Amino acid sequence: MDRKEIDLLVHRLEVSAGGADFPIVTQLAERQHDPFKILISTVLSLRTKDEVTGKATEKLFRLASTPEGMMKLSEEEIRQAIYPVGFYRNKARQIPEICRALVERFFSRVPDTLEDLLSLKGVGRKTANLVLSLGYGQEAICVDTHVHRISNRLGLVKTKTPEQTEFALQDTLPRCYWSRYNTLLVSFGQRVCRPVSPLCSSCLLGDLCPRISVTSHR
Repeated sequence: MDRKEIDLLVHRLEVSAGGADFPIVTQLAERQHDPFKILISTVLSLRTKDEVTGKATEKLFRLASTPEGMMKLSEEEIRQAIYPVGFYRNKARQIPEICRALVERFFSRVPDTLEDLLSLKGVGRKTANLVLSLGYGQEAICVDTHVHRISNRLGLVKTKTPEQTEFALQDTLPRCYWSRYNTLLVSFGQRVCRPVSPLCSSCLLGDLCPRISVTSHR
């Protein structure tokens, strides 16, 4: 895909997203520009539906909204607040550990570099890049299952893992699109370009998409 086609692709994704709900972490970032809340919300969102993540973050942040405040909560209090997010027991243990590291190593501030974010227990590249993008306004490509799947279907990349996709997109996608690419593709992937039987007949990207590895569609 050349630059003109990529520009058209992003434009159509934006048109397709018009009126649709953006991912819950993006909505939170638009309401409150708080890197800590974005970090914790992203951790909660992993393997969890948006509606569940939204309710869990509201309940948890009513109890505490700073690293110090979160450390005062018991594991049971956190567990009850975030249930039924995916792996809620593990996350109830992980969140205080992240907060302790923030307090002890980063003066209670969420770090603004990829290296430091990845040093936090349980924080991977997807979470770190989302914090950099939504929390600090840095150009970063956050690759989740939707971004990985759709980028390969479109032929933008030819990769086997999300990490490979991230690096390939850095070479392919103009930097001005890095941050919004995730938000647009998550919304698009939930509504149109689904994992199984994507809705190709109503897709605005039909003439741009070679449908790589798509075996059946509607």
